[in-house]
Amino acid sequence: MSVRRRRSSSRIRLPLWAFVALVLLAAALFIGVSIWLFNTVQSIAAAWQGQNPDFSSVTEPAPILPPPAQAIGTAEPGQIQPDISLEAWQKWPGRERVNVLTLGIDQRCDEEGPTRTDSMMVLTVDPVGMTAGALSLPRDLWVEIPDFGVDRVNQAYYLGEAYQVPGGGPALAMETVEALLGISLDYYVTVNFDAFIEVVDLIGGIDVTVSEEIDDQSYPDRCYGYDPFHIEPGQQHLNGATALKYARTRATFGGDIDREARQQQVILAVREKVTQLNMLPRLVTQAPQLWLTFQRNVHTNMTLDEAIQLALLVQDIPPENLHTAVIDYQYVYNETTPDGQQVLVPIRDNIRALRDELFALPAAPTPALENLPTLMAAESARVAVYNGTTVFGLAGATRDYLLGRHVSVTEVGNADSATYSSTYIIDFGSHPYTTLYLAQLLHVPPLNVSSGTEPPGDFDVLVILGSDWEVPES
Repeated sequence: MSVRRRRSSSRIRLPLWAFVALVLLAAALFIGVSIWLFNTVQSIAAAWQGQNPDFSSVTEPAPILPPPAQAIGTAEPGQIQPDISLEAWQKWPGRERVNVLTLGIDQRCDEEGPTRTDSMMVLTVDPVGMTAGALSLPRDLWVEIPDFGVDRVNQAYYLGEAYQVPGGGPALAMETVEALLGISLDYYVTVNFDAFIEVVDLIGGIDVTVSEEIDDQSYPDRCYGYDPFHIEPGQQHLNGATALKYARTRATFGGDIDREARQQQVILAVREKVTQLNMLPRLVTQAPQLWLTFQRNVHTNMTLDEAIQLALLVQDIPPENLHTAVIDYQYVYNETTPDGQQVLVPIRDNIRALRDELFALPAAPTPALENLPTLMAAESARVAVYNGTTVFGLAGATRDYLLGRHVSVTEVGNADSATYSSTYIIDFGSHPYTTLYLAQLLHVPPLNVSSGTEPPGDFDVLVILGSDWEVPES
């Protein structure tokens, strides 16, 4: 069986002032792609929309009751004063890892039809271990897109919009990345180029060290023409338009991979500018003036409360617990498809190792193995074991193995598929010692331990056995 966390279906346009906090979220994460810089902009502007975004239309959101004595500034005539709710400032309520897919939309000429993603990145936050990270995906990554076959990863959003799949482009992009990385995504954020330019200009530009001369005579303009870009090596001060070119050009030897590294460099430069100069008060005072300007730039399935609470959580994460990574040539190789496309083929074992490093829980002291049975017994958890492989009798043999170690296995059965490559543990409640004991007995990595809210049977903890598990010989 397949158990997944429910995604928020809220469709709410987030108030501008509320997302000033997300400037710090992006900065704190050292986000490695320009799309999170796009998100940073809209963090300031806070004009977020729900699923199936339509960048061509703008609707006015209903105002939300503000907290007492929280003046945001004076809105100009005709603008809605952006307010936030009291609940938004409460502590992030969850204890599960939160994964967010951010998508930079390659929208040109004020086009209104389906478009591709120019950048893609996964953000992850662990509210228990207080760690956060970002993983950048090159747009030419050759992956399986559910129901559409193999294609570049940046095609997923386009196909979801063009064929009007449930949830549109964001949903199909999320499914594609989930299948590639073997993780669950909770939220998405889509952002277009205008947000990137606006935030860099708003903070007065950024300073970066350019490692090599870049001469891109075929850099695309915003309307399918060319806008040549040239920059010299050394220390450079970039405005919004130039920073966008620097982050997007692929005119270096490493192509798409080099571009991902430059995008992380740009985000770091934004973070340094915002934090070192204490620009938050300035951004807050300008929020009403930016309200209408940015309404069209960022869309998400995250609610207002979730976004602010998550931003405040990340703000408290120590810098040493922030990590970034790029899927570069350690994890892919160049290939030409039969129809002549130049693509990057994933080296899946290497990508899985990178995923486990970035998304796994941090090392932390845990109870000694000999103490766990007693702690587990006190939780009285009922455990179900489902076989997710083609090995006949594996669930029954595992039940016997676990019963011999005092685990209360109350049900065995078959999973929804026999193709699980890894073993998973899902806790439908709060049974930390039971899941920890099971993880140690079954050699399950922290990434494969998750939580659920509605068990599909009369049990508390579900184990789905994968092909990586064999019952030890007695």
